[in-house]
Amino acid sequence: MAIGTAGLTAMLCVLRLEQAGVTPDQGPVIVTGATGGVGSVAVALLAGLGYEVHAATGRPALHGYLRELGAAAFVDRAELAETSRRPLESEKWAGAVDTVGAAPLAAVLKQIRYGGAVAACGLAAGSDLPTTVLPHILRGVSLLGVDSVLAPAQTRSQAWQRISTDLPLATLDAITSVHGFGELPDLAEKILAGQVRGRVVIEIGR
Repeated sequence: MAIGTAGLTAMLCVLRLEQAGVTPDQGPVIVTGATGGVGSVAVALLAGLGYEVHAATGRPALHGYLRELGAAAFVDRAELAETSRRPLESEKWAGAVDTVGAAPLAAVLKQIRYGGAVAACGLAAGSDLPTTVLPHILRGVSLLGVDSVLAPAQTRSQAWQRISTDLPLATLDAITSVHGFGELPDLAEKILAGQVRGRVVIEIGR
């Protein structure tokens, strides 16, 4: 349960980037919403595969946690939220896993290197995408939608197999916290306030 849908989704994102030809030697990759469930697993998976991972977060106090997962550098979430009016920015990242959508995703797309790709799977910041087609037609950037609900059985099987080899149990332990069922009301408030990191497992009998 510590892996759950979030872990599966993170692995599906990594697979899509690999299929798009994004390799560690092409440059750094960025993960938005890096302290969340999908983001934390994505950081750990990508770092373990040899990528230089830049973690985007609005929680500087968790830089140490992300560094433990393998993050090599950090990006302030506010920088991504404040999208400039320019349709393109300087090229920074070879690829990305985006869990938030909206302005942060638009900002990332503008800064992907030529021929790079972004695996998008979330909309924590919103479902809109305030950008242009220029990153796609001038730099050949691919926007890859990732869905964990209707993914074919063969794709799911591949993802679970990769998780079993690419996500060490020690890393999963670092990502996961376990809480009793009676803690849910207080825990829900913390989750909504953005005060929880990684994966949360609820132990029913506790």
